Amino acid sequence: MPRLWLFTDPARTPDPVSIARRLPAGAAVVYRHFGAADRVAVAARLSALSRRRGLVLWIGADPRLARRFKAHLHMPTRYARAARAEHRRGGRLVTLAWHDTKRRPPAACADAYILSPLKPTSSASGRMVLDKRRAMRLTRTLGRPIIALGGLRTTDARELARSGFAGLAGVDLFGK
Repeated sequence: MPRLWLFTDPARTPDPVSIARRLPAGAAVVYRHFGAADRVAVAARLSALSRRRGLVLWIGADPRLARRFKAHLHMPTRYARAARAEHRRGGRLVTLAWHDTKRRPPAACADAYILSPLKPTSSASGRMVLDKRRAMRLTRTLGRPIIALGGLRTTDARELARSGFAGLAGVDLFGK
């Protein structure tokens, strides 16, 4: 599982390819296109770049596009049932967004969970920052890797790793 994750957003990362070029080998790129007209072309560019640079490509909420480019799949929480079906299908890794530490995420539907927001953020899911202590306890009891997302900086990496998080993710973490 990658330790460093770029999550794209059409408004906040309008040119995800240029940001992905700056990532170190082994980092993950989660392309979330939200229905953009140019999604196939951008996914093709990210796929080619990922192969060349040793990045790990994930496609958000689009199993067909993920299959087309042999990418892993990231699913929003509301698609947990579809994530479970894709996870059972095998052949690629599946991650699931998770925004509530008061409830455990659905079992057996993902290889890892993206937990957010850990800090204040401008993302739509940033409405309420999660309880950090509870999140840290879950990293030790869930049995699956948990990637931290939401308002984080690279300076948070060491503390998150000590707390049991498997990785650090961000939209604005890597600049524009």
